[in-house]
Amino acid sequence: MKLLGKFTLIFVTVFGIGLALSAYVSFRFLKHDARDHVTQQARLMMEAASAMRHYTNTQIKPLLDSPALRRWRFYPQTVPAYAATQSFDTLRRSGYPDYIYKEAVLNPTNLRDRAVDWETDVINTFRNFPNKTEVIGERDTPTGRSLFLAHPIKAAPSCLECHSEPRIAPASMIRVYGRDHGFGWKANEIVGAQIVSVPMALAVSIAKDAFARLLLFLAGVVIITALVLDLALLFTVIRPVSKLSAMADEISQGNMDVPELPVRGKDEIAKLAGSFNRMYISLAKAIRLLDEA
Repeated sequence: MKLLGKFTLIFVTVFGIGLALSAYVSFRFLKHDARDHVTQQARLMMEAASAMRHYTNTQIKPLLDSPALRRWRFYPQTVPAYAATQSFDTLRRSGYPDYIYKEAVLNPTNLRDRAVDWETDVINTFRNFPNKTEVIGERDTPTGRSLFLAHPIKAAPSCLECHSEPRIAPASMIRVYGRDHGFGWKANEIVGAQIVSVPMALAVSIAKDAFARLLLFLAGVVIITALVLDLALLFTVIRPVSKLSAMADEISQGNMDVPELPVRGKDEIAKLAGSFNRMYISLAKAIRLLDEA
C-alpha cells in the first residue's frame, strides 16, 4: 500500500471512530432533549388541570353547591376533578387522543376514575413515600411509548363531607353514584393521583430526524476534511518524498546527471531534501575522484 493510501486509511479510521462517538453522544443528547420536551408538555397540562380545579372550587362550586340545591340535585360540575377531566376529554376529542388526564383514585365515587393496575402502583408509591410529590415514568401503550407525570391527591377535610360515610354524604349524590364505593376516606390520606400522559412518538420522531440530519452533516464534514488532508499531504509530503525516491532510484542505476532537488521552507521535508542534495553532491565528487585516479 502506498504512503497516501496508508495515511488515508488512518484518517478514515480516526475520523470514523470520532464520528461514531459523536453520533452516540449526539443521539443521547437529542433523546434526552426530546424527553425534556415531553416532560414540559406534561407539566403544562398538569398546571392547566390544577388551574381548572382551582377555578371550579372557587368560582363554580359556591354558585351551585348550596345546601338547598344539594337536597334536590347533585351537580358533578361542582367537583374540581370532574371539571378538569371533562375539559381534557374535550381536548382529546378535538384531535389529541393520546393526551390523557385522569384523576385516578383507589376508591372513587365515579367508577370511571377507578385506578387501573399501573395507576395503582403510582398511587401506592405516594402512599409509601408521603414526602414524594411527583413521579415521572414511561410506559408502552397501544399507540406507542408514552410519558406520564403524576402528583398525589390528598383527601382534604372538605372532601370528607362526601367521602367519609354514606349517611353524611348528600342524598342527591347517593342517588347518582350509590353508597357502595367512594367512602371511607380519611383526612390527609393519599387516595389517588393526578396523572397526565403525553405521547412520546412525535418528539422521538423529531429527535431521530434531527439525528439523521446531524449524522449526514458530520459524515460530510469527515469526508471533506479527509479529502483536504489528503490533498495537503499529497503536496507537502507525498510529492517531495516521491521526488527523493525517484532521484535515489536514478542514482542507484548510475545516473549522476540528475538535478538537485529544490529546497523550499524549513520543515522536516525541506531539511531531508537539503541533506539528500548534500549526500548526492558528496557522492558525485567521490565518484569523480575515483574516476580521475
